[in-house]
Amino acid sequence: MEIRTDLAIENRELYKEEKNEEVPGVEVKKEEGQDYTVTKVNILNHVGAKIMCKPEGLYITIEVPKLKNTDQELREEISKLLAKEIKGMGYNDKHTKTLIVGLGNWKVTPDSLGPKVIDRVMVTRQFFIAYNKDEDETVANVSALSPGVMGLTGIETGEIIKGIVEKTKPDLVVAVDALASRKMERVNTTIQITDTGINPGSGLGNRRIGLNKDYLGVPVLAVGVPTVVDAATMISDTMDMIIGSMKDKAIVGGEFYSLLDDISREEKYHLIKEVLEPYMPNVVVTPKEIDLIIDDLSIIIANGLNIALHHGIDLKDVNRYIR
Repeated sequence: MEIRTDLAIENRELYKEEKNEEVPGVEVKKEEGQDYTVTKVNILNHVGAKIMCKPEGLYITIEVPKLKNTDQELREEISKLLAKEIKGMGYNDKHTKTLIVGLGNWKVTPDSLGPKVIDRVMVTRQFFIAYNKDEDETVANVSALSPGVMGLTGIETGEIIKGIVEKTKPDLVVAVDALASRKMERVNTTIQITDTGINPGSGLGNRRIGLNKDYLGVPVLAVGVPTVVDAATMISDTMDMIIGSMKDKAIVGGEFYSLLDDISREEKYHLIKEVLEPYMPNVVVTPKEIDLIIDDLSIIIANGLNIALHHGIDLKDVNRYIR
């Protein structure tokens, strides 16, 4: 199926809906909190990777239904949870030199998450250079940049990052980007962390050079939030809900709705794509409050990265720094 999603948890759901069984070669663990759910999808081998259409590795999904209408207390809770999950992946310590890359186009609001996070991360590499230090008891060696997109620079984002990695020699790259979901309810309410890297522009369907360990030569953690959903996918899901409701309420004609319900998801999706093609090809949908939501999300992710990477500071210190 050509349903657009960047979330490993959704690829797993698609398989389970079709086969009614767990994906072979994939291990899943789930943790429930009061306001969140953490699902860890670990793709163990090439069988699972082929079915999931994802590289082997760990995919951590933090789902927070209230994240779109969050308050300060919930923002802080999710920031600490994000930091905990990043630390738990074991890729950084106080000696680690980290490069944070904010992917995306700052001129397109749903795609501006990465650049906005870069505005709020604590950058310290210049102090390590100025004082000729290898480590510090409070902060780690962190650099950051937002390289823009090929439409603005004329240069592949991967090429820019590779050149910087070769010059500055970080031990770890953390890439932040906007993603796409197949469900509207996950848009702006879900954070995915993975140790497999990322393809810049994936949230808007623009596949570029992948940022991963094979290409850059260092481990790459990717942090992403789905900010858009494919229009055809949303219409297909809406149709399913309408058909289900009409079938339940129908006094007569229930057989007709059952017939519609029997049409496969793939057939519905491609039918909708064909209908939309002359009018709205490749349309993605995002909430109208996306500018405010992106600001909140960028604070949450920046806070989480700051706490995770800088070993001697806590959320109180970070809040003093965040602009």
